Amino acid sequence: MDILEKIIAYKHHETQKRKEEVSIQKLETSSLFGSATFSLKEQLTNSPFGIIAEFKRRSPSKGLINGKAKPAEVAKGYQAAGVSAMSVLTDKEFFGGTQADLEAAKESLAIPILRKDFTLEEYHIIEAKSMGADAVLLIAAAMEPKKLKELAAFAQSLNLEVLLEVHSLEELHDYYNEYVGVLGINNRNLKTFEVSLETSVKIQAEIPKGQVKISESGISSIENIQYLKQFGFDGFLIGENFMKTDDPGEACKKFLTSLKKS
Repeated sequence: MDILEKIIAYKHHETQKRKEEVSIQKLETSSLFGSATFSLKEQLTNSPFGIIAEFKRRSPSKGLINGKAKPAEVAKGYQAAGVSAMSVLTDKEFFGGTQADLEAAKESLAIPILRKDFTLEEYHIIEAKSMGADAVLLIAAAMEPKKLKELAAFAQSLNLEVLLEVHSLEELHDYYNEYVGVLGINNRNLKTFEVSLETSVKIQAEIPKGQVKISESGISSIENIQYLKQFGFDGFLIGENFMKTDDPGEACKKFLTSLKKS
């Protein structure tokens, strides 16, 4: 069993417990459930670099990244730096995140916020809406194509945009559908955790024209972004590069300042 399979098995068990504790009806009464949403797709389209900065405490591959950062402070720092959107990990078991992290970030933002988690069923999408998320992540490797399309359609019905994450050309061909708002190419091999930017280069060549696309994982330098921009990427998801510092917001600001000068 690889790490993704282990996570999915755990999430199914965890979700069953959450359903018993918090019903869909209760989620739908959240004060944030009916809040207006910001478009991730539009933000990326109208930005010269499309940086999605992430709040991530730890990861299965790197362990603890930042155990002291506070989501509201980081959110303010990211927004002041000029990012296009923010991504927040809400998985607790493997990434140390919580629903409260996203809610705290939401209070400080006037830009799209992506709920970064393992979205496997409609309940998770309703959860995301109740937290105030503007977009949800759907990972191709985590489910069958039919199921992913159903979830993407459901998310759209709740006015949430969908970030479809693929890791190979096969996944792109099998999972791409009309409900995808943003297509993300993850440069990290989920089985080996090795990272290669060439994964983005290879897959982008077969993405339908006009589709907003981003590159994820392993992006840590101005040179990385300059290289990938040549292939028409609209945005880049960056997490550990900022979060591994004492002040993620300031690190992000310095990065974006250098990027604009490059």
